[in-house]
Amino acid sequence: MSRIGKLPVAIPAGVKVSLDGNEVKVQGPKGNLSQVMPERITVAVEAEQVVVTRPTEEKDDRALHGLVRSLINNMVIGVTQGFTRELEINGVGYRAEISGKKLTMALGYSHPVVYELPEGIEVEVEKQTKLVVRGIDKQLVGSAAAKIRSFRKPEPYKGKGIKYADEHIVRKAGKTG
Repeated sequence: MSRIGKLPVAIPAGVKVSLDGNEVKVQGPKGNLSQVMPERITVAVEAEQVVVTRPTEEKDDRALHGLVRSLINNMVIGVTQGFTRELEINGVGYRAEISGKKLTMALGYSHPVVYELPEGIEVEVEKQTKLVVRGIDKQLVGSAAAKIRSFRKPEPYKGKGIKYADEHIVRKAGKTG
């Protein structure tokens, strides 16, 4: 058995999980999420938990078993607590500001970088150099944070750029001379 897949997903109070064919819908205090699951994997709502089972011990079924359980667990966590990703901007003159659904950043280019926030994502700017990306969909939060980071990745000599708050940048020695 899959160690992750065999664990049931507990449904907290205030969260409603419903099945529509092979689509799992989760409703909670922060919003609604839905995901279409593979047809081979069986999802059942029993009492106050979601149980995921697989039909055979084939390699593909074993791989999907843990994946489906993790996706459902992330949806339940998302509608109750939500997900966050913190980014830091390092560099002289590098800063960010939010106006409506647009994130405008000065990153050392000759023009400001404007990023249109996707639906379901909100960004909070603290001290112009610290960003907090929030949302209920874990994949959407991660991809939005990665897109913001891609505008100016941290460079290895001085560490200038946008990095995750928990990321460690391996530094290189500069020129000797």
